[in-house]
Amino acid sequence: MKKLSLGICTILLIITANTYAQITPQPSSTETITQGFGLGKINLTYSRPNVKGRKIFGGMEPYGIVWRTGANSATVIKFTDDVIMEGKKIPAGEYGLFSIPGESEWTIIISKQPNQWGAYSYKEADDFLRFRVKTETLRDLTETMTLAFTDVAPTTCKLQMRWEHSGFAIHITADIDAKVMARIDSAMNTAKKPYYEAIIYYYNNNKDMTRALAWANELEKDKAFPPFVPKLWKARVLLKKGDKAAAIATAQEGVKIAAESKSDEYVRLNTEVIDQAKK
Repeated sequence: MKKLSLGICTILLIITANTYAQITPQPSSTETITQGFGLGKINLTYSRPNVKGRKIFGGMEPYGIVWRTGANSATVIKFTDDVIMEGKKIPAGEYGLFSIPGESEWTIIISKQPNQWGAYSYKEADDFLRFRVKTETLRDLTETMTLAFTDVAPTTCKLQMRWEHSGFAIHITADIDAKVMARIDSAMNTAKKPYYEAIIYYYNNNKDMTRALAWANELEKDKAFPPFVPKLWKARVLLKKGDKAAAIATAQEGVKIAAESKSDEYVRLNTEVIDQAKK
């Protein structure tokens, strides 16, 4: 009977929310974040409750109890490509993001069932994985619960939660190197060779600079780019190869061309290469 009553209450909550959502604003606003990451995107949808003078963690949201990581519907996270969360691989797909608050650590739950109202229908059997992260104590009050992607790089980022005086951070990575390298190799066998993108990837990821230099020489012939652009990348590659004299000479050519074209940005960027080479 208790289970039946709980089920009826849950259904009534959902019906009530759906009935009134269109004519009155939700007390906890909904936010959707789309973060480009790796070769894909991460989409996050959650509702943002406010503190409103209440004791939140260890109070309204008890320690040790599964929480929807927000308000209203359970928080939903979608990956368009495979990712790694705290060392655990998660295939592309849509998941529920639940959590269990703790004074010193949180349990993060990635559920195979993303579409739920609150945590009323949550089942541990639906867990895809669980892992733990440290509780972060916030000096300043965060009135509105906030989830945000921070420290975002091409293959690393953090998903941070902040509310009241507590928070946590989840480290996310993307292992895309083999896929990118295969794509570059395949594209180099086509008529439209991606020299510019390939040079940047090789440079940023410390790949074969001899190969990158050959592509930079080819890029100089591409009329689609202002000539100071390939000069910059050629100078950067030469510097990474250890040829400081050639890097300086190339960057000086880039400065001259950029100045003539009134491109202050590329004057600055080429000058930075010269300064680095002279150290």
